[in-house]
Amino acid sequence: MPGGVPEARHRVQEAMRAWGEPAERIEAAALIVTELVTNAVQHTSTRRIRCRLLRSTEGVRICVWNRGRARIPAPASPADSAGLPVGRVPAAADLEDDEALARLSEDGRGLLLVDALAARWGTRAALAGRLVWADL
Repeated sequence: MPGGVPEARHRVQEAMRAWGEPAERIEAAALIVTELVTNAVQHTSTRRIRCRLLRSTEGVRICVWNRGRARIPAPASPADSAGLPVGRVPAAADLEDDEALARLSEDGRGLLLVDALAARWGTRAALAGRLVWADL
């Protein structure tokens, strides 16, 4: 299933390029979908994960759904052992490979990145699974 993370990222980038979205928004979406799909892979109870992009006049919403209902980790505090300097969220240029992205994903650290890049994000749990979304 880890192969699904690069595929989701690639599809999001392709769709947003086709829509004419600016490069910085495409990069933010790629980082966000990487984190959300990585979390879904880690917390799902099946192999089925859905990723959707919704475009409106207000922006783009990234939705990731999986069968798991595990608690979504809270974004790590900048003062904890996340390995990031206090008060600094990494720039996209600092995250050049999948290994760096995976390190950020551990224990809610990646959600700190989602929180910094998204206008807003949230989660909904239901009997059928969990939806996590982020707006750009």
